Amino acid sequence: MSPKKNKIKDFISALPKNIFSGFVVSLIALPLGLGLAMASEAPPIAGIIAAVVGGIVVSIFGGSHVTIAGPGNGLVGVLLVAFASLGLENAYAAIICSGILIMLLGFFRMGKLADFFPSSAIQGMLAAIGLIILGKQFHIMFAHKIKREDTLDYLFDIPFTINDALHYERDGLIYAAGAGILSLAIMVFYPKIRNKYLQLIPAPMWIVLLSICFSYYFELVLHEDNPIATEYMISGIPSIQTIIANMQWPNFSGLVSFPFWSSVLAITLIASIESLLSIKAVDKLDPEKRRSNVNRDLKALGLATMGSGFLGGLNVVTVIARSSVNVNNGASNRSANFFHATFLVLFIVLFSTQLTRIPLPALMAILVFTGYKLASPNIVKKIFSIGKEQLIIFFVTLLTTLKIGLITGILAGVVATFIIHVILNRTFALFFRNVLKPNVLMYQEEGQDSYYISVKHFCSFLNYYKLKNKLEAVPEDKDIIVDFSLCSFVDHTVMENMHNYQELFKKRDGHFDVIGLDMHDTDSEHPFALRRLLPVPGIIKKNLTRRQTSMEDLATDYDLNYMFDKQRQVGFLNRFLFFNTKHVNHIYNRLSYQNNTISLFDIEFYEGEFIAKEVVRSTMLHIRLDHAIPEFTLDREGFLEKVYAFAGFKDIPIQNHSDFSNRFYLLGDNEEAIIAFFNDELVHFFESNPYYHIESNGEALLIFGKERLASIKEIKALLDFGKRLKEVVEVDRVGI
Repeated sequence: MSPKKNKIKDFISALPKNIFSGFVVSLIALPLGLGLAMASEAPPIAGIIAAVVGGIVVSIFGGSHVTIAGPGNGLVGVLLVAFASLGLENAYAAIICSGILIMLLGFFRMGKLADFFPSSAIQGMLAAIGLIILGKQFHIMFAHKIKREDTLDYLFDIPFTINDALHYERDGLIYAAGAGILSLAIMVFYPKIRNKYLQLIPAPMWIVLLSICFSYYFELVLHEDNPIATEYMISGIPSIQTIIANMQWPNFSGLVSFPFWSSVLAITLIASIESLLSIKAVDKLDPEKRRSNVNRDLKALGLATMGSGFLGGLNVVTVIARSSVNVNNGASNRSANFFHATFLVLFIVLFSTQLTRIPLPALMAILVFTGYKLASPNIVKKIFSIGKEQLIIFFVTLLTTLKIGLITGILAGVVATFIIHVILNRTFALFFRNVLKPNVLMYQEEGQDSYYISVKHFCSFLNYYKLKNKLEAVPEDKDIIVDFSLCSFVDHTVMENMHNYQELFKKRDGHFDVIGLDMHDTDSEHPFALRRLLPVPGIIKKNLTRRQTSMEDLATDYDLNYMFDKQRQVGFLNRFLFFNTKHVNHIYNRLSYQNNTISLFDIEFYEGEFIAKEVVRSTMLHIRLDHAIPEFTLDREGFLEKVYAFAGFKDIPIQNHSDFSNRFYLLGDNEEAIIAFFNDELVHFFESNPYYHIESNGEALLIFGKERLASIKEIKALLDFGKRLKEVVEVDRVGI
């Protein structure tokens, strides 16, 4: 069979999963599209238009695989200024022009644009965008509309808005503020509920559904009008026919004015950076470990933005939150992006009148939560842990962006980074002497399938692109060594990217080693901290927590080995299906025996990236086997697993064990080998013991219960279960 036919067959077989994923993503895209448009003071439908056009165009012409396109959080601030200063028609003209510039970036192969900005400066810009969103929408969430000139004034007025809300006398405003507060609570606490059934419907869609049900309750049950003040309800959701009938040609009369091009450049800069960062992050989540063609994606995003602008929509960017949901729901190709757009069209055609039942404060609560995630105090804490100088860069970018603007803010961050680097190295000539020189040397070692890269003098955000060009030329399944021993200075941006490459090569069965930093000093213990040739710092003292003390006692009582410190060498988890779309930070509190054949540990991993990032801590058991077994996943069967059958996930039945087949959900590619492996003794073992999630990667087993840390009692039960399961499995293999 030809490769083309294989690709077509694979595409068709994956359609059910991609349709299912596209549907789930559309449940998030609908309320977010409406909210982002209104936050930008554009018509509510503008956000939906951007999502629909982006989903269709980028799925056809894009260069990424599992990303979702639509309106972006980062553009709220600049679009707000554009619509307010230029007017509706001129703002759409600016959006179209920004689409042309984004296309040109793709044609001129400027996909590496984001590499020229320091990481801390980008974090500062994103945090400023988060504060702009939070500051403006917080007041509407409390049913209190105000108009201020300065973003900081919106933030300073938050206590006054809360005080005013506590003294509302009008019932309509009380109900409106109540809807906003309840919606914010849903956004905050819903992700913490680790229930696979509830998580089928995302938090933003729960807000939409509850809002509509609330409206119908008053209308059909109490026979009263909706008590929420009418000025705080969504209005003006046109039908598809109305959108087409009222299409207007954008007004390009402001083409020669400075405010027009200022908006165009700001929109282009933020849209391209947000898209490039999101594409890079989603590539790390892709289970098939593919690399996106960022320049092709920029062309598609530019084309989609132009089309969206002509139809009355917002800019189209690659969005990380919806892309993360897409990956986690089994999407494997760009068709999921297309189906997410298709479902949005169906929602508007069938339910556009129902959207007017959603209160504005409820939608603004979604954006307030989004803004908080972008500017979370945890981000400041993380940057401070990397280094005090990174905190200076972060706040220079943040404050300049808030007071002056986004372009000025990011430029201020770049300048601040450069000045700090000069101060730290006590030399200005070093940078100018080496910034344009070929300070990166790479060669392939003779007779070996490995590459060696030597970096000299200094390596920072200014010349990182030279190192990246070399790294991009090496396939990720090869071995590569990057030597910084001749480099006197390595900044935070480079260190962070080296860590990302290490993770990428590890996932694709390659090996990425960073050497030559033994004599470099850091101001913190963080692995991303900048390095320079100075004396080595002292050692940080570590103290055991109460949980660690209990586990240490458990190890003594049961003759186990205990290691409390964090271990980042977690390659033994890479081949387990559970971690295909998740990133492991580290394991810790490790209990083991029989030469680490059986080991139990606490683990920290995360799903998604950026604002969609959800950190999870759990307790898991790993069993290394003496014999090879089939690869499979075993779970307790429930309603959700039955739904998965419609999406193409087939449960493997075990003959003569109908009770087992009804109670357990068994997956795997080699069905014949799995059926042979699950003999009577093994089936009876699972039927007579508590339910656990169990995975085999062919060489080892991974076992865990709930996605949370286990108690000491649960740890004892899990260890006992694993020990007995290993005996059953090994006896079966010896018998065979």
